[in-house]
Amino acid sequence: MRNTPSKRSSRRGALRQIGAGLAAISVSTHFGRSALASTVPAGIEAPGATSWASFRATPDQRGISKSRLADQPSLKWELASPDGWVATVAIVGDFIYAPALAGNLHCLNLKTGEEIWKYRSIEDPDPKKFAPGFKAAPLVTATMIYIGDEDGVLHAIDRTSGKKVWVFASDAEIAGCVAQYEDKLLLASHDSNLYCLNLDGTEVWKFQTNDRINCSPAIEGTFTFLAGCDEHLRVIDLQTGKEFRDMPLESFLIASPAVVGDLLYVGTHTGEIVCVDWRKGEFVWRYAGSRKMPFHASPAVTDELVIVGGHDKTLHAVDRATGAEKWTFATRSRIECSAAVVGQRLFVGSGDGNLYGIDLQTGTETWKYNAGRPINAGIAIGEGHLVVGEDQQNGRLLCFA
Repeated sequence: MRNTPSKRSSRRGALRQIGAGLAAISVSTHFGRSALASTVPAGIEAPGATSWASFRATPDQRGISKSRLADQPSLKWELASPDGWVATVAIVGDFIYAPALAGNLHCLNLKTGEEIWKYRSIEDPDPKKFAPGFKAAPLVTATMIYIGDEDGVLHAIDRTSGKKVWVFASDAEIAGCVAQYEDKLLLASHDSNLYCLNLDGTEVWKFQTNDRINCSPAIEGTFTFLAGCDEHLRVIDLQTGKEFRDMPLESFLIASPAVVGDLLYVGTHTGEIVCVDWRKGEFVWRYAGSRKMPFHASPAVTDELVIVGGHDKTLHAVDRATGAEKWTFATRSRIECSAAVVGQRLFVGSGDGNLYGIDLQTGTETWKYNAGRPINAGIAIGEGHLVVGEDQQNGRLLCFA
């Protein structure tokens, strides 16, 4: 059962007081660590060009993989979790870091799916005790994993051991992936704040918006970009923590933006894909399909196309320069999965239970896998593998190569 507001507030206060201190001491307890986690993974390496180390792979959040993938990928292994999977996994080297709604972060062998360790969002080992789930994707660095949970706690975890290093508590759910800028971490919360933290979990500054922030912060140069339920695009100068631009978007956003230079791309809840010049604070173009329905998936942005799936059951590919429609691809249910690009193909899941491979130039289907359950988690493609989760009770994490 969830904590009452008073208990939750006191818990967050205590976490704020002790969180940073944990980084400076040796943590002797295996916080949330599985009894199976006796194997220390070998071959830990820093994220490389072919990794998928965060929600959209790179700080600009374009959703493009530099890995390779088989022409006709085949299922290599699967892993079920009681509440399913809605978060995008991270793939770095020989390992997958997979967040589950049941409140566990799984470190898995990429090729076999074997569990290396398992971290739980609470200390209590009782499986009947409610553990806040992970809806956000992890950020993986050379030595650490940073991930927020639905109770508003950011967990900093040692990659090798799966042990807690420190925690930082915001006041509401964390739905987006953490971003790293130089030696600082950026954390957006449903408590309406963007937090800038040191690598030891201590707060440097925070910036408050007018409502919940759903997105993962994108980074371009020395700026980050926030969009959420207050219907504004906010551009924050990372060197000062001050607002550089506040632009009304006329819609709240669930999706995270992608950025290419001075241009930002995102789909809105009111059914548009927009291109914004964030320096000038102006719309460059606005696209709406034949049925104006919400876009909750984050865009994949190539040099030529902006591609987003919507609640109209359709994948829309529009010209990146003009916003003109290039092609559409119809599925049989709403699309909330954030698609990923590898080479000249795009992969996306649908609520119709199918995972699709689509040719970028023509918009035609080149591959399909029927999972039989909704696929709403974002796609990750790294180290020669594609990984995605099913959003349903006892949903499976599926790995293809």
